[in-house]
Amino acid sequence: MKPEQLEALLRYRVKQAHETLREAEILLKESAWRGTINRAYYAMFYALLALLATKQLGTSKHSGALRLFDREFVKTGLFPQALSRSLRLAFNRRQTHDYSEMIEVDQSMAEETLSDARIFVEAIEAYLRSAGYLPQA
Repeated sequence: MKPEQLEALLRYRVKQAHETLREAEILLKESAWRGTINRAYYAMFYALLALLATKQLGTSKHSGALRLFDREFVKTGLFPQALSRSLRLAFNRRQTHDYSEMIEVDQSMAEETLSDARIFVEAIEAYLRSAGYLPQA
């Protein structure tokens, strides 16, 4: 992939992450906790896809993307373990609340997931800028 193509893809994914964070915020204001968790996780996932693209990595499964994040970025010290934990927690919450039956979601869980998503997206975007993949804001 040419550098200008990579930059366009990264811009798209970061924009997608921010738009999805905004969707999560709207859902939170409307007390739609399950939707908040779903959109918060997907914001993290879109930011992760941008990050993986910098190493020409991809996978068809969410769990594979999480493993690649740990292998390529957490174990190498580029990102703290706390970001991996928050990503995995959001993934597990999204899985549980989207696919399990009779599971209650509460406001505090939705707020925590959204807060973690904001931190995750900001960290990925800051890395992409500091590493020269995206221009400084």
